[in-house]
Amino acid sequence: MVPIPQYPLYSATIAEYGMHLVSYYLDEENAWALDIEELKRAITESRKECQPRALVVINPGNPTGSVLTRENIEEIIKFAYEERLFLMADEVYQDNIYAEGMKFHSFKKVLTEMGEPYKNMELASFMSASKGYMGECGLRGGYCELVNVDPEVKKMLLKCVSARLCSSVLGQAAMDCVVNPPQKGEPSYELYIKEKTAVLQSLKERAVLVAKTFNSMKGIKCNEVAGAMYAFPQITLPKKAIEKAKSLGQAPDFFYAMQLLENTGICVVPGSGFGQVPGTHHFRTTILPQTEKLKVMLKRLEEYHENFLAEYS
Repeated sequence: MVPIPQYPLYSATIAEYGMHLVSYYLDEENAWALDIEELKRAITESRKECQPRALVVINPGNPTGSVLTRENIEEIIKFAYEERLFLMADEVYQDNIYAEGMKFHSFKKVLTEMGEPYKNMELASFMSASKGYMGECGLRGGYCELVNVDPEVKKMLLKCVSARLCSSVLGQAAMDCVVNPPQKGEPSYELYIKEKTAVLQSLKERAVLVAKTFNSMKGIKCNEVAGAMYAFPQITLPKKAIEKAKSLGQAPDFFYAMQLLENTGICVVPGSGFGQVPGTHHFRTTILPQTEKLKVMLKRLEEYHENFLAEYS
């Protein structure tokens, strides 16, 4: 079971291994929360074709920029327990939380604190060196922590991954820095905290700027960028634009994104690449450019959007 919108690696991996993709929709009207009734709908319908075995949760969300509340996580854990699902928690953006009052809660910590019978559930949690406040996207390193998994299954998994190429030495070194940051009292601790705080504060300011700008534009609606590094605004496209896209054999949001790229040089990813509720259109953009460059980009995008609406309205 994979959220929609999703990080496309999941659907690609499922296809590679000949498994069945069970899609469940995140609730855009509720800050991209994970609705338990939607999970129940998805799993019930899927049983006509397969027997679901695992549930993927991406928190903080990619591409949505959402952050799950502890209450929501507890509901998800209870659902997974009742349905005997292996939990897969993609938590690579766990340090990137911007919204006031929001906090990252790891699935491992929550299910442990929930006690019996939930603390004995099987869980895989993912972390990466190429995401988070480090954002070193060229350093390909990460880990998967397995919780309550049978030793024989672990042994088989190790055999499978050992047959593949491993992370580069640089990626492994970066991952060591991620899991063993400077500790209080060590020489580099003060500088580490100063730099980490500055990076996260700057990202927070950009998260607010992006959402505020999109929401000021006609025909664009964007949820608060509560975490991660992305905004996933919904765009209302004119009927003529949708018809033009269809005449070219393109998805409407792909058409919008390609016109944006060709006219401004700005690259966004169409929502159809991540999955979305049928009849809706989105695009994903990052909050990573430095503030001044981001302001220039948003200004160009706003001008393009106004011209696009004028041309196709």
